[in-house]
Amino acid sequence: MTSNIEGKVVLITGGGTGLGAETAQMLASKGAKIAIAARRRGKLDEVASSISSSGGKAKGYELDVANKDQFKSVVEAVAFDFGKLDVLINNAGLMPIRPMVEVNTDEWDAMIDVNLRGTLYGIAAVLPMFIKQESGHIINISSVAGVKVFAPGGTVYSGTKFAVRAISEGLRQEIGSKIRVTSIEPGAVESDLKHTTSGTSQGAVMEFYKSAIPASSVARAITFAIEQPADVDINEIVLRPTAQEF
Repeated sequence: MTSNIEGKVVLITGGGTGLGAETAQMLASKGAKIAIAARRRGKLDEVASSISSSGGKAKGYELDVANKDQFKSVVEAVAFDFGKLDVLINNAGLMPIRPMVEVNTDEWDAMIDVNLRGTLYGIAAVLPMFIKQESGHIINISSVAGVKVFAPGGTVYSGTKFAVRAISEGLRQEIGSKIRVTSIEPGAVESDLKHTTSGTSQGAVMEFYKSAIPASSVARAITFAIEQPADVDINEIVLRPTAQEF
């Protein structure tokens, strides 16, 4: 089914490190043309250079996913640079774990901005294009915390990821006749996400992530969803380390 990936143009947010970078590399190895977007230009250039040196095609774009005008501009730039856009992977995310009783509203706002608004702004940026071309694939990275509330500490994070999962399913019902929608819900995955916890729960998070699976495990799940024939829509994939109980 590699032919169903070859030649597709894929935009990945949070593409400079971790899961985003691993997915970019894997899809590029199967012939996809990769657009990676993130706030840190240096990391984007490293990933794009690595893909190019292996014979692939990739380009980096600076993007704050919480800026809807910037998101729209990046999508337009990708379509111009590559001639089209086939897949959006809403991967950028934050996970500052902290009990709600500590009332850190700055962290709540940040998660809502990146995890939720960022996903919605990505959908808003690509949807008119996908509707016009009568094809496209939107892949949203939720979490097992979007299937079962992660508490204490992850209540607000779970709230954003439950929302991403609900939005994915609602969007599928609205536009699913020609445009595919997939929600990916990973458990503990080796990435920079765990480092966004800096408060009282940091130790517990680091302990939890000792059983983390490599980012390539999730990249394979994303690849599986993309490589299906156009008339097959993988709606939801939940995956976690075998040892993870939550």
